[in-house]
Amino acid sequence: MKNEIQLIHESSMRILARTGVKFKNKEAVGILKENGIRVEKSIAYFTEEQIMYWVTKAPSCFTLYARNPKYNAVIGKHNVNIAPGYGAPYISDQNGEKQLATMKDYMKLAKLYHQCPAYNINGGILVQPDDIPVDHFILLLFYAAYLASDKCIVTGAGKKAEMQALMEMACTAFGGREELAKYPRIITLINTNTPLLLDTNMTDSLITYARYRQPVIIASLAQAGLTSPVTMAGTIAMANAEVLAGIALSQMVSPGTPVVYGSQSTNADMRNGATAIGSAEGSLCYSYCADMARFYQLPSRAGGALTDARIVNAQSGYESMLTLLTCFNSEVNLVLHSSGILDSYASMSYDKLIQDFEIIDYIQRFKKGIVISEDTLAEDIIDSVGHNGQYLTEEHTFEHCRTESLAPFISVRGDEYPIGQLQKNTDARLARLLEGYQRPEADCAILEALRKIMLESGIEQDTIQMIDSL
Repeated sequence: MKNEIQLIHESSMRILARTGVKFKNKEAVGILKENGIRVEKSIAYFTEEQIMYWVTKAPSCFTLYARNPKYNAVIGKHNVNIAPGYGAPYISDQNGEKQLATMKDYMKLAKLYHQCPAYNINGGILVQPDDIPVDHFILLLFYAAYLASDKCIVTGAGKKAEMQALMEMACTAFGGREELAKYPRIITLINTNTPLLLDTNMTDSLITYARYRQPVIIASLAQAGLTSPVTMAGTIAMANAEVLAGIALSQMVSPGTPVVYGSQSTNADMRNGATAIGSAEGSLCYSYCADMARFYQLPSRAGGALTDARIVNAQSGYESMLTLLTCFNSEVNLVLHSSGILDSYASMSYDKLIQDFEIIDYIQRFKKGIVISEDTLAEDIIDSVGHNGQYLTEEHTFEHCRTESLAPFISVRGDEYPIGQLQKNTDARLARLLEGYQRPEADCAILEALRKIMLESGIEQDTIQMIDSL
């Protein structure tokens, strides 16, 4: 009997052959035709042989390189790399009140991610600042992330001209085009438009990244019952078809370009049509994403610390723990949205960010497991203490107490007064992280060259100076 993954694969192959995937980008259509793909009215139809020929050219694992080598991230195999929240236009306060995010919020978040030791990756669209020009959004956020952190960098995706300017900035920052291709430094997110569509800007970004051999995440956000079949199997099969079509295109542009198989697919709530990113069904999709990626021998991206709650509350806690633990247990290789997200991606919360940092600590400790050895079994100590003693003052306890158990930063335990204490601990942790931040050193000549590229792209000097001052 065929297993579930094989059945999903076969269903996706039939979808690709019969229904096809629509590409709105004329250049992409030309590339597909040049490589023997049948395209009719911008809809590409793939055979299984064609899909598998191109998909197998992508590497099963790659390294994303940071300015500071200690933060290099291996994407693939059994590695789970967490990455920041992405794309929210609002900042949410403790009462759920929203305000438009600003560049000051962006830099504050970048500093917090830089300070958290669990992260090797920073940047991207941490939030969508309302006070910078939309036409130069991606360039400014790359510059801000480069200033704030020397970890690996996520970027946004956008129009072709902006992507070309971004590549010029990346080449300037990281030693030229050949060095950039040899040691990939930036990664972006390419979202499909479910059902079965890739739009112009996303495809422009995919093509540009592939030409510079920078990694791309190609991901579907299907919503079962709304933009995809209500059954999770149908949703996963259709999302798989979309992602594979995008991966095939990336390899036609530049065979061997690193790609990450992604899926944020989930269900829609049939009572009101709302997206349900913190649901059990979403977690199943995130898990199957990892399974499908392994089937095609590709790195995976899915999930996060996700919630549909509009404020930080019990719901935000249990949904985030479920979705993030699923990613770790499934060995999802790259996890965007791993902290801070509220209200189905609509807003970021500083309180949620800090509490998700704690969830990450809990999960990493849980996944670390237990060391079983003669020393840790501690039979001699058990014999010595016997039936009426205690272990608190034993030398064995002193030797292991700092490494055996997790000491949480914000969780309320012992004699702390519980009402309001979690919030006080959260506030204190947030303040300590920001107080301890120091901007990493950067080459002044490189910074000046990056500023010149931005000025030549039409960005105002005042905008650049504003970011420099944050």
